[in-house]
Amino acid sequence: MSVLNELLEYQKVDAELRKIEQEIAGSEERKKYVQAKKFMENAAQKLEAQDKRAVDLRNSVQQLTLRYKEIKETIAEYASLDENTEDGGQISYYKRSAQSLADSLRALKGEINKLVSEIESACEEYKKMKEQTISMQKQSKDINEKYKEMKKSRAGEVEKIGKELEKIGAKIPAETLEKYKTKRKERIFPILAPLTPQERCICGMDFSIAEKGKLSGGGVIECEHCRRFIYKQ
Repeated sequence: MSVLNELLEYQKVDAELRKIEQEIAGSEERKKYVQAKKFMENAAQKLEAQDKRAVDLRNSVQQLTLRYKEIKETIAEYASLDENTEDGGQISYYKRSAQSLADSLRALKGEINKLVSEIESACEEYKKMKEQTISMQKQSKDINEKYKEMKKSRAGEVEKIGKELEKIGAKIPAETLEKYKTKRKERIFPILAPLTPQERCICGMDFSIAEKGKLSGGGVIECEHCRRFIYKQ
């Protein structure tokens, strides 16, 4: 049997393995497994980000509260000034300053209230995320087991096909087989395709006369576009 025929036989058997792989990949067990794994991988980062956000909000509140206290104390000092002082201009200045500080005080109070609301919201979000993480941790074990059981149920078929591929692969030149496996990893399938009646690749790529000449006698060429092996039936 020629190398081309061996490759076609190899691909035929490999198609059976690919079908099983696709069935496993598309199974509900794997979908749930991937979702759970992704959730757990992101959970730690999200919780850490929430922790940092809480610290930042707390620091902001502390700084604003300190500023609020300082302004109140300054206003209190202005209020205790003797209004009967002879320097009326100075008293007028203090009054204007006190009014300005009072306006700043109201603005700060609004900012503090807003931050407090954000903190409460962040705490609620953190609590919800924590609950979801704990719940997923409990579910993950069961999800993982079901996925393992499903893969195990197909292990016999996979092993049988694997042995058949090894047997056929032993008749194919190592370099050629390696190229086939590389394309397989790149999710190209079918890897070997016949020249179309219009003498093109199945992807629509045209070939030069010289390239098509290499197909005589069971030769194979590689499509530059889709990278498949093309042969002539």
